Amino acid sequence: MADEERDLDEALEETFPASDPPANTVETGVARGVPTLDVSDNRAMARFEVVQEGQVAFLTYRRAPTTLTLVHTEVPDALRKRGLGSTLVQAALDAGRREGLRTIVECPFAKAYLQKHRTTS
Repeated sequence: MADEERDLDEALEETFPASDPPANTVETGVARGVPTLDVSDNRAMARFEVVQEGQVAFLTYRRAPTTLTLVHTEVPDALRKRGLGSTLVQAALDAGRREGLRTIVECPFAKAYLQKHRTTS
């Protein structure tokens, strides 16, 4: 048996059960030790919101019987670079999907998010 084949056989023995939690990778999106953000749907103000440090990051929308239009994402300067905008966009996409709404994206940030993540929404 060649050295390469022996190395491959040894590597195959190093598998893990399917019940193991996924690794913390970009592909899985699993973040251990990072608190999950509580996104609320403030229907009175037509926006998804995340509150941190007394400040609000939000994504405004227009809701119609069959559509959810993402209009504008805003994150205060002090809260930037924490993934809040992405969290808001994903929450909006998830909400639209749950409610069976067609999502229309006008917000430039949300458009960039979709292009980067190739989300099926």
